[in-house]
Amino acid sequence: MAQSDLLVSSWCKNVKSLPADYIMPPEKRTTDFSVSKDIPVLDLGQEAGRGRSALIQQIIKAGEEFGAFQVINHGVSDDLMHEAMRVYEEFFSLPVDDHESLLSDDFYKSVRLYTSGYNYANEDHHLWKDTLKHPACAHPQDEVVQGWPDKPERYREIITKYSVEVRKMSVRILDLICEGLGLEEGFFRGELSQGIGMVINNYPPCPEPSLAMGIHAHCDPYTLTVIQQQVYGLQIKKSGKWIGVDPLPNAFVIMIPYQLQIISNGKLSSCEHRGVTNTSEARISVVTFCGPSKESVIGPAKEHVSASNPPQFKTYKYLDFQMNYLYHLSKKNLCNETALGPYLL
Repeated sequence: MAQSDLLVSSWCKNVKSLPADYIMPPEKRTTDFSVSKDIPVLDLGQEAGRGRSALIQQIIKAGEEFGAFQVINHGVSDDLMHEAMRVYEEFFSLPVDDHESLLSDDFYKSVRLYTSGYNYANEDHHLWKDTLKHPACAHPQDEVVQGWPDKPERYREIITKYSVEVRKMSVRILDLICEGLGLEEGFFRGELSQGIGMVINNYPPCPEPSLAMGIHAHCDPYTLTVIQQQVYGLQIKKSGKWIGVDPLPNAFVIMIPYQLQIISNGKLSSCEHRGVTNTSEARISVVTFCGPSKESVIGPAKEHVSASNPPQFKTYKYLDFQMNYLYHLSKKNLCNETALGPYLL
């Protein structure tokens, strides 16, 4: 079978029932959840005004209670968000021949189109999704663009603008988190947000969503995760229960990844999340992230360590954390215990 034929979007349109290798074991299926409007929606327009202090407190509280929040008035234009989503809709609708050069089963390839999880050939059960991943832009002249897809024609132009603007917003949010945690000004600038990338997931309509899974439960290994979604499908775990994130027009979902949990010495909670499917509508999620450079040394910030609040985590090189994370991800054995276990004190 050609690699392009493995893409769910290349063969699923007329499928009436779920293929056997896409049926998840009962314990992996999505049950017992509700869509919640309690997940905080924060107005970044308050950043420069009298509401700045209250906004920072809201961010920290959301990071403690949910590990996630949505932002509005964030500075990324509605038109640019819509254009980026249209580009990705066009990308995943291209003929399979146009995808051939991007398809790869190389787990570590920087620009890669693949289906299901990270290792299709070794999976017992496949995820109902196709994924494109590549580095993001830090500035408009960034050379990483040369490795991006060149179809549709507007891809590089639109996604350059989009990733630069989302990057600017991410740095602003990290600065607010920095202030809220009482860290040294600019703590998250530089090497702690140097690694930037994009992961775009396409979940076609699924004939039997109750038996399938879009993406398994996991937390992210980065410093900050930003998600654009237009269709419901994102769920987060709070107090042992799964709740759905209601998509808001022109909002971004912001998630707390592992590195913020560790740097804050457990004050902030990394967000465990997963993706589900539906029968009627394709769902695309555009994920942009900031992560540390590979050589960054990370541990609880000194401001959050004291005699009464001893460190919960070891100090480590981010490359070691990343390799441990990717190893367990490739083995389908990723959970908080396996990701954080080696770094707990």
